[in-house]
Amino acid sequence: MTEGQAAVLFGAVGLLERAISYTLGNLPNVSPAAWSQPTPCRDWDLAALLAHMSESLVALQEAGDVGRVALSPVSEHGNPGADPVSALRAQAGQLLGRWADTDADLVSVGGCPVSTSIVTSVGAVEIAVHGWDVAQACGHPRPIPPQLAEELLRLAPLLVTDADRPGRFAAPVAVPAHASPGDRLVAFLGRDPQ
Repeated sequence: MTEGQAAVLFGAVGLLERAISYTLGNLPNVSPAAWSQPTPCRDWDLAALLAHMSESLVALQEAGDVGRVALSPVSEHGNPGADPVSALRAQAGQLLGRWADTDADLVSVGGCPVSTSIVTSVGAVEIAVHGWDVAQACGHPRPIPPQLAEELLRLAPLLVTDADRPGRFAAPVAVPAHASPGDRLVAFLGRDPQ
């Protein structure tokens, strides 16, 4: 782990907060008419992506509330229902409140102890990149803010390895050397930033 990666991990709750803020800024463009739109996530339309995002927020909430995350599907708990945007907003607010108030150092993930900074960092990457996916699917592209993207990009290679591909992530997409941090981040996670 580099010094830059360690510094980002140290401020992981703040990173999570900024990722949520970015993503909440993309939700006003979601409408029921867009739910069937394809997303940059292979095989998911926008409705499936919103349900997955809700499941992710439920898992992060569980980690903060009870100090553990079960590695089983949470679909029945993460279903955003008829108004996924309102549900995601409410979940995000609860999540931020929970993590701002925790002093736990470890979370049990599938029975293994993991530092809270890793858990919140994974959450930040997940939430920011799926926020980008939402913006793309709605036809209102909005780049991940450069500083946030740069920090997430430092962590991404620690969190997503070759073992995660092709199951959870597609292969990285080549981008020009001068590409923005946001474009490099989404490309690393198998999305075409174009």
